Amino acid sequence: MATIDYVIVGAYLLMMLALGVYAQIQQKHPDDYFVGGRRLGTFSIAVLWMAGWVGGATVIGSAGRAHDLGITAIWYGLALAIGCFVFAVVLAKKVKILGDAHQYLTYPDLIEHRFDSRTRAIATLTTLLAFIAFAAGQLAAAASIIEIMLSWTFGESLLLATSIVVAYTAIGGFIAITYTDWAQIVLLIAGVVFIGLPIAIANGGSPEMLRDALSSSHFEIGAWGWSAIIAMVISITMSFLVSMDSFTRSYAARDEAAAQRGPLIAVIIILVIGCAATWIGLTAAVALPDIESGDGVLPAFILAFFPAGLKGLILVGILAAVMSTADICILTVSANITRDFYQRFVNPKAPPQRLLRLGILTSGLIGTLAGLMAWQMQSIIDILLIGFTINGAALVIPTIAAVYWPHTDSRPAFWSICAALTVVLAWQLASRISDASFLGIDPLWPGFVSACLVFVVLHRHRAPWSSPDQWRGPDSKAST
Repeated sequence: MATIDYVIVGAYLLMMLALGVYAQIQQKHPDDYFVGGRRLGTFSIAVLWMAGWVGGATVIGSAGRAHDLGITAIWYGLALAIGCFVFAVVLAKKVKILGDAHQYLTYPDLIEHRFDSRTRAIATLTTLLAFIAFAAGQLAAAASIIEIMLSWTFGESLLLATSIVVAYTAIGGFIAITYTDWAQIVLLIAGVVFIGLPIAIANGGSPEMLRDALSSSHFEIGAWGWSAIIAMVISITMSFLVSMDSFTRSYAARDEAAAQRGPLIAVIIILVIGCAATWIGLTAAVALPDIESGDGVLPAFILAFFPAGLKGLILVGILAAVMSTADICILTVSANITRDFYQRFVNPKAPPQRLLRLGILTSGLIGTLAGLMAWQMQSIIDILLIGFTINGAALVIPTIAAVYWPHTDSRPAFWSICAALTVVLAWQLASRISDASFLGIDPLWPGFVSACLVFVVLHRHRAPWSSPDQWRGPDSKAST
């Protein structure tokens, strides 16, 4: 890279830190740190949705899979768009109503209000495990970019990426994430769609050139494997419905309309970015056929074909996408620990300033743990799919019941989460130490089936815990 590229990348990293410091000055209360004061408009919510889900797997991972497998790589972006749309239609408004009525800060707030404290505890643990995996996947993606840019080792690159993301997230919280995500999404769209795609088309990526140069297998939409595709789409869609950051964005919205319109706008841009990343990956298969496959495909293509200045700009855009996803994952787990464990079970009367300090500390610790996981695994999509599977299999049934099924109690909710979490983790471990053929089944299926069976067996008919109107009032109480 030329000097101008290094200047652009350096300026971007410094800007992220500066925005974190600026946000720290503005926040005075845990509501500011964790949900942005509940005052964000439609486009800010849309940006947060895009930033939270359009990360390393969507851009870097999709380009790498497109290089290896072809257009089937688009399925990851399609799965994200489907999940985002389903949440917007099914839950966004309802979650905003509940969040305002009961001043929820986290997803487990809702779970305890509907069920009981032990169900909150196991839901918190499940969310914590899933989001550490999500953050680790994004930090691995950031490290793969820095590794190619600076010719560093993966470990050195991961250390830098983790340090930057943890610093501005821990310092600035949700307000910092909102500021930085606006900058990051603008850079991503400019870099990948308006700059990256035209350069790809001009360097062997026109439809005619791709058709003539690539094998027919690159144009098979199911080349990824339909069993893997179906499991991925379902697990990602389920994860949207129970993901704590989905709930946090809804709580942070200014009103119900903003809570729903934000993710609907995000659907469109997720599809555009996913298609552009896949197209660039196909072009790399033509222009750089001998390049090593994997997560380094997109950065290598940029370094090979982009002029000085634009190299730095588009790499910053991709790095922005990765960091904007990592930061919300880290803050989500920080909120779990601060609100759902410390304030709920250790010190219910903790003053706001103590919660703020604890939030900053736990953000730093969680970022470090995610960095260690990224160092151990390194594969972006594989890490992320662990998080999606844990979240989706364990939490979908209790979440739908919490919002729409007033005739059940805490017992089936608690034990269904326990069953799914145990099965998924055991299945993941067994598949790593054994080559038994049945372990080739995606762990989503045994985990989700176990959750359904336990919930149905333990469910008992009971009087509604509240009427629909009580959801809107602050005086409704959960039966336990």
